[in-house]
Amino acid sequence: MEPSINVLGGVLEPCSNQPLTGFYRNGCCDTGPEDTGRHTVCVVATAEFLAFSKYLGNDLSTPRPEYRFDGVKPGDRWCLCAGRFLQAAQEFAAPRVVLQATHARTLEIVPMELLRAHAIDLPDGLTDRKDQP
Repeated sequence: MEPSINVLGGVLEPCSNQPLTGFYRNGCCDTGPEDTGRHTVCVVATAEFLAFSKYLGNDLSTPRPEYRFDGVKPGDRWCLCAGRFLQAAQEFAAPRVVLQATHARTLEIVPMELLRAHAIDLPDGLTDRKDQP
């Protein structure tokens, strides 16, 4: 199996093992044909985003021991569905993004400019403002 690629064109880095995230629960925002929700955006959760997600019916913050899920807390990294990230951005509730841990297939749904605007790990040479070189 070839390594997954991130939105920057490099090897996809892990997002989180605590809590364990990813569609495949391997700590990475890997995706495949069975991942219809496209859980590809590595985010750093905020209280605002978690409340927004809960309001929309996806309660990520409540522990579910029957699934060995402790709940996502502010500051935790989590593989978020690309469509949900886009929706949160449109509603001004988007969390920060870890580009090196965000799968390249995210770009089929979310423009790179939007990811850069929310990135916490902008590499040298990339800016979050279009008026900068």
